Amino acid sequence: MKERRFVREVLESKQRILVLSFIVGAVFFLLLARLWHLQILNADDYQAMSENNRLRFVPVAAFRGAIMDRSGTVLVSNRPSFSLAVVPQEVKDKEALLTQLSSLLGIERGEMAERWDKNKGRAKYYPIVLASNITRDQVEMVEENRLRLPGVEIEMKPVREYSNGVLASHLLGYIGEISEKELNLKNFEDYNPGDYIGKNGIERALENELHGEDGGRQFEVDARGRVLRTISETHPTVGNSVVLTIDAEIQKKAEKAFGEQAGAAVAMDVNSGEILAFVSNPGFDPALFSGKLPPDIWKGYLEDKRRPLENKALSGQYPPGSTFKIVTALAGLQDSVINDSSSVNCGGSYSLGTSTFKCWNRRGHGNTNLRKSLRESCDVYYYQLGEKLGVDKIAAASKAFMLGSPLGVELQNEKPGLIPTSEWKLERFGKRWFQGETLPVAIGQGYVLTTPIQLASMIATVANEGTIYRPHLVKRIVDADGKTLRETKPEVIGTASFPKESFRLVKQGLFAVVNERGGTGAQSRLYDVRVAGKTGTSQVVKLRDSKRSTPYQFRDHALFVAFAPFDKPEIAVAVVVEHGEHGGSAAAPIAGRILRAYFESKKPARKEPAGSSKAGDSDTESAEEPTGAAEPAAVDGAADKDAAND
Repeated sequence: MKERRFVREVLESKQRILVLSFIVGAVFFLLLARLWHLQILNADDYQAMSENNRLRFVPVAAFRGAIMDRSGTVLVSNRPSFSLAVVPQEVKDKEALLTQLSSLLGIERGEMAERWDKNKGRAKYYPIVLASNITRDQVEMVEENRLRLPGVEIEMKPVREYSNGVLASHLLGYIGEISEKELNLKNFEDYNPGDYIGKNGIERALENELHGEDGGRQFEVDARGRVLRTISETHPTVGNSVVLTIDAEIQKKAEKAFGEQAGAAVAMDVNSGEILAFVSNPGFDPALFSGKLPPDIWKGYLEDKRRPLENKALSGQYPPGSTFKIVTALAGLQDSVINDSSSVNCGGSYSLGTSTFKCWNRRGHGNTNLRKSLRESCDVYYYQLGEKLGVDKIAAASKAFMLGSPLGVELQNEKPGLIPTSEWKLERFGKRWFQGETLPVAIGQGYVLTTPIQLASMIATVANEGTIYRPHLVKRIVDADGKTLRETKPEVIGTASFPKESFRLVKQGLFAVVNERGGTGAQSRLYDVRVAGKTGTSQVVKLRDSKRSTPYQFRDHALFVAFAPFDKPEIAVAVVVEHGEHGGSAAAPIAGRILRAYFESKKPARKEPAGSSKAGDSDTESAEEPTGAAEPAAVDGAADKDAAND
């Protein structure tokens, strides 16, 4: 019995040991499985959580480089701006915080929630910008309630300050907060939500130069958000500055010359392609686009018939009107269809088949040669010349000036214009070219479209007799210390290969336009500098009724191109006044003011005697427009008044 009992006890002990061993083994297995899950499978997640519990990153935005005119006058600089940000790791109740911020600061809750959601997946210690460019009153409200707003921070970011308001707004452009779409583009990998970038103009075109490199500080904090130590710090790098080719004073006077009229003007150095003035009128306030644009202002921009948001100088496409007669005349001279003594009799109209093509002067110009045809802008002369040349020869002469093609200016969205050919019409409409369609083309109507910058390039090429320079707006790039990093050199992009004699004859005609009796461009005349130019009026729609009752949007455009001095050209100007009706009376005076501003800028500054007018008086009309600097000639009386109709 004792032996059986002993055996039974041994067996029971073994069973207990086996069960206990199984339990211990199972516990160890579970512990090992948990350790594997924590340390291997989810190691990255828990490491990130650990980091989030003790680290905070404060970004420091870089200052953008300045934008200056050719003489160093600062056009765009920086000013401090405040943003409302939140550190997600310190927020326990997101919805409650957003509701509290919206009520406290008057910021739309949905907008803040949308910004927060867009940043999902980023490190929780990285601040999310909920509102940009907040007011100082809102900043003070946050500071007063900081203890009730866990995780909320105020960040200082530099935003642009445009010292001259709307001056050159289409050229300079504006900055705005980077969009979700832009964040996914190749060139913006290093940008973060809430960053500001250039949206158009020079700000956009030279974003990589202007932006600089952001910095930041990484801190270790305790559970209450108190800073324990600095982990790392990177100082921001100021962006490079841009020196433009424009002259701020010429730009101001050019824009003032337009007044409330819509249109564009480009002034260009004849011998380098440097753009001295770049006007698209009316402009807009670029500073408004750095934050949330007020709805009433945005609506006003959209409803304005003058289209203030369109860069007319670069992307406005207009029929060139009679300014195009320069090209037609050169084509005729090159093809020996005309010479300096060739003449036609203008009776006020010209008939081709069953169609009648009218001259702008219904009384006619009488016997007209090349010089007179340019001086008085006789349409009949060019109708007959166009008929003899044909559209393809006119197109070839146009393309020699690179009309109908982008010129490669630094800005985006340059339009090409249009120079029609018989082949183009066949491809575009599936119809052959009719001879009657050539006559409007010969005077810059029909399908012909050009941009103001192309017209400026064309007249500059006529002035220098054949060399086409690439128009450019950037003179040089400099670093924060003023050291030149890159300088733009004049670049020849083509040659208008017409005989020198042809250029000479056409230029004499252009001189007559401004300086001889009956010339259509007399209102651009300067008393001390000889100017040559050509007026133009381009039809928007064909109307038979009197223009007195024509709605604004259907009135003709007014154009004028010019260069000066006549003997040794330096500057070329192209002006388009939308719906200005007559080039001689609407566009020529603006060109005259631009030319006057240019030549005044070349004179040495006069020293004011002691006790004379104050500096603040320099903006008065008498100071801005010195007597005799440029006056429309009145010596030709009624003849010039009538001629201004083209």
